[in-house]
Amino acid sequence: MTQQSESTTTTSTPTSKSTPTSKSTTSTSTSASASAGASASASTTTTTTSTKEADDPVSSPAQAAAVQVSSADSLGPADSLVPALPPGPALPPGPADPFAPADPLVPVGPLAEPRPLGETRVWPRSFADRLTAPLPGLRAFARFAREGALRPGSEGLADIPLVPFEPGPLPQVEARTAAVSWAGHASWVIRIGGLTVLTDPVWSRKILGTPARITPVGVAWSALPRVDAVVISHNHYDHLDAPTLRRLARDTPVFVPAGLGRWFRRRRFTRVTELDWWEAAELRGVRFDFVPAHHWSKRTLTDTCRTLWGGWVLTAPEGRRVYFAGDTGYGHWFSRIGRRYPGIDLALLPIGAYDPRWWLSDVHCDPEEAVQAALDLGAHRMAPMHWGTFVLSAEPVLEPLTRVRAAWEKAGLAREDLWDVPVGGSRVLRVSTSGV
Repeated sequence: MTQQSESTTTTSTPTSKSTPTSKSTTSTSTSASASAGASASASTTTTTTSTKEADDPVSSPAQAAAVQVSSADSLGPADSLVPALPPGPALPPGPADPFAPADPLVPVGPLAEPRPLGETRVWPRSFADRLTAPLPGLRAFARFAREGALRPGSEGLADIPLVPFEPGPLPQVEARTAAVSWAGHASWVIRIGGLTVLTDPVWSRKILGTPARITPVGVAWSALPRVDAVVISHNHYDHLDAPTLRRLARDTPVFVPAGLGRWFRRRRFTRVTELDWWEAAELRGVRFDFVPAHHWSKRTLTDTCRTLWGGWVLTAPEGRRVYFAGDTGYGHWFSRIGRRYPGIDLALLPIGAYDPRWWLSDVHCDPEEAVQAALDLGAHRMAPMHWGTFVLSAEPVLEPLTRVRAAWEKAGLAREDLWDVPVGGSRVLRVSTSGV
């Protein structure tokens, strides 16, 4: 548990390759990922500039509407600020990928060798070239001020008591089984390969800029076994919660997106591994692969896209594979991930915080898109998340659940493979006689 690879320093090397994004007509110069052959961001090659990390957040639509900014660099506060994305393809998926970029930025050949744990790396100043849609400008903010809704109306909030909440004990897990328990929002307790892994842990009752949780935390902190690792998808406040992380031992292994290690090291975490897209690390036989997402990052007024964002594929020694999407809109990356990591046993996919669509669609899936994403991934099962915890947008609180169930049925998928667990609920992936 205490083993750690010696610290090394790596600098990304740029290339002159120009790579168009999937939802934008412009191309940006990218740099090659150190071990996976993926693009690294920006055309600079030197150190990440030290930026003051104030605790004045801008990471939700409510905060976006409230904060007045004076330059384009300051725009982009919401956990979702991008113009609307065209509707996704109908279910089931067709053979063509409508969002495929000319250069898909997907490495070929075997998976990348795991990188050393805790290595010190040098990153570009910005990852803005990884955006798959442009961040909004003043016109978008003006429209949001006129038309946007930050919260559902009274009818949409009336069903809060009906949000499923059924906390229970964590299930027993054998050597060749895996289990997931939903603490709420994007926080899961994943038990895989003998490890207990937390995803985007938020055990706080309230996060900055939003109302308090509408459901309690589904898994008591005191009920957790020893936490062996934490994975973080990006730096928005509803996914990176400092009060919760302060509860962890500082030698807990933490896996984070490129550029976010400094935030953890400033808080005296000693085993921090930063990864670029398509890179991996390994802890006690469990492989942690960092994969792309259709999202962005921002935590203060001056750090837009200074750190990367993405999801995680966790693979146990016996081959069990769980995909945690983090926060994402719908797009071409799901099919790429599915091809790169075939046989995903369970996909944890976001289904909430999607209304209004013109404002949020590029960075948050709606329920139908989440089902489509599960199909694109080739996942055997799907567990919805990112709903029923914090009210971040205008859809009625129960609508994500009813819509994802309807979309799953419309797609002709087996009902038992939709793991729509209540907050606090758990499910176990068991090995059958066929090895599934």
